[in-house]
Amino acid sequence: MAALTPEELTAALVDLPNWRLAHGKVIRDFEFPDFVQALAFVNQVGALAEVHNHHPDIDIRYNKVRLGLISHDANGITRRDIMLAALLDAQFA
Repeated sequence: MAALTPEELTAALVDLPNWRLAHGKVIRDFEFPDFVQALAFVNQVGALAEVHNHHPDIDIRYNKVRLGLISHDANGITRRDIMLAALLDAQFA
């Protein structure tokens, strides 16, 4: 799967207002009341990622979680990343 062009990426992000482009990835930050809830969220994201065989970069720091989506095999952001971002939004809105 080919990486999206800058124009395609800009258009895709219009429908994903919680996500932003940073460091070559599509990123979204989440905040929870405590570490236990943040960790439970990470485990749910991991299960969803396994079902779709596409795994985000996950950074957890106490009650904050950052998800980063990039298709390493395409060396960029692909439709697969956009699809997973939309699924994550639908699941964890």
